[in-house]
Amino acid sequence: MGEYTLTRSEKRFIGWHLFVAIAALSIGSFYGPMQAFNYAGWNFYPTLRKWHIAQNYYQGLTLHGVLNAVVWTTFFITGFLTFNVIYGLRRPLKYPKLNALGFWMMVVGVLLASYAILANQASVLYTFYPPMKASWIFYLGLVLLVVGSWIEGYGFYFTLYEWKKQNPGVRTPFIAFASVATMVLWQLATLGVAIEALFMLLPWSLGWLEGIDVQVARTFFWWFGHPLVYFWLLPAYISWYGYLPRQAGGKLFSDTMARLAFWLFILLSVPVGFHHQFVDPGVAPAWKYIHALLTLSVVIPSMMTLFTVVASLEYAGIKRGGKGLLGWLAKLPWDDPVVAAQLLAGLLFIFGGIGGVVNASYNTNLILHNTAWVPGHFHLTVSTAVTLTFMGISYWLVPYLTGRELCCRKVALAQVYLWATGMAIFSQAMHSLGLLGAPRRTPLGEAPYVPPEWSGLLLRVGIGGIFLLTSVYMYVWIMAHTAFFGRKAEKPVEVQVAEPMRDVQLTPAWLDSWKPWIAGAVGLILIAYTPVLIDLLSHMVPVDAPKMKLW
Repeated sequence: MGEYTLTRSEKRFIGWHLFVAIAALSIGSFYGPMQAFNYAGWNFYPTLRKWHIAQNYYQGLTLHGVLNAVVWTTFFITGFLTFNVIYGLRRPLKYPKLNALGFWMMVVGVLLASYAILANQASVLYTFYPPMKASWIFYLGLVLLVVGSWIEGYGFYFTLYEWKKQNPGVRTPFIAFASVATMVLWQLATLGVAIEALFMLLPWSLGWLEGIDVQVARTFFWWFGHPLVYFWLLPAYISWYGYLPRQAGGKLFSDTMARLAFWLFILLSVPVGFHHQFVDPGVAPAWKYIHALLTLSVVIPSMMTLFTVVASLEYAGIKRGGKGLLGWLAKLPWDDPVVAAQLLAGLLFIFGGIGGVVNASYNTNLILHNTAWVPGHFHLTVSTAVTLTFMGISYWLVPYLTGRELCCRKVALAQVYLWATGMAIFSQAMHSLGLLGAPRRTPLGEAPYVPPEWSGLLLRVGIGGIFLLTSVYMYVWIMAHTAFFGRKAEKPVEVQVAEPMRDVQLTPAWLDSWKPWIAGAVGLILIAYTPVLIDLLSHMVPVDAPKMKLW
């Protein structure tokens, strides 16, 4: 793939996405370690309350969850996908004003939701389960964020459609194909939360509905809640497949395997929500069993990704002089922050994937679901596989967009290793606490009694928080310094897109055909959800929030 240069306005547009994303991360990541410090017994919330920074533990937990898991990821991903579509297809967006409309709608949504949380009118956590009721401003902000992201996705679809008309029979470049596929998954997944927010939570918070059925709302949320994980992960996979092999000095092992993995994620990722509702009434055990099987089936494209990425990296390591069974590992460029971030992200994610299989298994899920095990698990996904990969992407994408050199490469490398170390300490301690029965969503630092066997693990949670707090602000500083004060690059930054080992035109045509796969995904969603939703909706029991504030 030859070099292609984005226009100044295109770079600026993508840069605005990254700016909002990193701004959200810088705020939300302050409150994450505050939870960790609370676990360790270092309770800063009275001081924060005095400074009017956070009124309580749950306001901080909501800020951390929403700004990091939703805002940081959605804006970074949308910006990265925009770059991939433009650069991959070698053409501007078909309707750039449409994408701009979607972006600014997302910004307004974030401002509204953030205001509600900061004003302590929406301390309902990232899952915002009713009957806890937030301000209508919070729900409106969520609706605008989702709808804005849809609009940006439509801009991708129009651009790809135009490209395919002009290039009949040509395989879509992988980074563009995978980016559009990620947006398709996002739009299928967010239908559930959009229905919940627009037709249930927003009217209820405005007083237009007397009550809300908690079970129906939870079901629509988990239609979205677990596929959200794959919306986080697929952009990381785009980088692991589409950029990392070249950055490490090799090629993509199999373009065919990469595309098939993405199609399987679209097909299997959405109808999995009931494995989060194993103990919920109103859902027949047979449907929970079906969703559990579908959840476990997602292991297939995950293992395909593991095999293909490792094979690509092995090829790169051997080209760099690696010998023996594992000698290629040592030859990879571990001293490059772009590569090291992704290698460490993938390494730690192996343990996150194993934990995901545990969570999907009925018996173990019943024991672990409401314990510290679960945040230990998802911090290996969204906070490690995803966020650490995004940090690595930033270290080449921001210099490309700004025309400035990455400042302080050694500091960036230290930041990457510090994040991985902190997350390993934090996550291992949280997993162990979960096995000992420590509850999640609980300020354990304020509990009147904590079993002695928890104390060492709680301390390690706090130590991990120190590493992570230090690392995230190192990252924010590096990004700000690079974007605004970095030295002008002597030559344009090269975008290192991985070439497949064999001609991409040899990839089967059915792996570049959209209609059958999307039809299959929609059909599977209808089969997995329609009978249950019909039953739940026909037996609705509206419940209003208690006449008191729960935070």
